[in-house]
Amino acid sequence: MIIAVVGPTGVGKTKLSIELAKKYKGIIISVDATQIYKGLDIGSAKITEEEKSGIKHYLLDIKNPDEDYSVADFQKDARKIIEENKDKNIILVGGTGLYLKALLYDYHFQEFKSVDYSKFSNEELLTMCREIDPSVDIHVNNRIRLENYLKREGKVEKSSKLLYDVKFIGLTTDRNILYDKINKRVDEMFELGLVDEVKDLYNKYPDNKILKRAIGYKEVISYLNGELSLEEAKDLIKKNSRHYAKRQYTWFNNQMPIEWFQTNYDNFAETIKEVINYIG
Repeated sequence: MIIAVVGPTGVGKTKLSIELAKKYKGIIISVDATQIYKGLDIGSAKITEEEKSGIKHYLLDIKNPDEDYSVADFQKDARKIIEENKDKNIILVGGTGLYLKALLYDYHFQEFKSVDYSKFSNEELLTMCREIDPSVDIHVNNRIRLENYLKREGKVEKSSKLLYDVKFIGLTTDRNILYDKINKRVDEMFELGLVDEVKDLYNKYPDNKILKRAIGYKEVISYLNGELSLEEAKDLIKKNSRHYAKRQYTWFNNQMPIEWFQTNYDNFAETIKEVINYIG
């Protein structure tokens, strides 16, 4: 059995995945484009060894920040893990929708080919980028980056054919509650040492793409470069995280047959119970 746990940041995906892995004696595959990288821990809200509760996790900390890792790489690696563990229950957990869809659906990646995007406006290019990955946060006026992103990530043949028998579980909550959780999580990240984490990574990898793209890292880099105050960087992370959560909802709702469950923050055991009753 394969269970996919999706939803925006701060909604309880990690906690639910651990409980499902315990219940069904399964393994967990992370579906997160940032948690792939070593050292990007606090800013990506990466699960700790203690939180893992002895459950085997895959595709965490497999690359250094200066190593390239594409959607096609994730598809290949995750499918290999599924094949090697087909006698086990598998829980997929994360918020990178494109990774999940490329893994579970009939996606075929092609070699890079030159594409002429001159007939598209910047707004159309940005929309095309976010159809590939809702986390894309390239400025609408940066046409070169928009075109380069599409040329790098956009060459894919995809279909609606689902290749595995999957139960899609989504966690959701009231938008105001979610935004409050996101804001508090960002505050906690700074208390845990986010600035020092980013500073160390930025010193080692000053030209790194993932650091300059990932929410939580790019804003702190702007602070370190003197472009923002610390408070401005913190507020911008909150704002960008809230916008990303909104895009995640829209993307998942349009792309996958998800059964949504309300997160009960006061009694999460009730949420777990509801999900397990649904799964059977």
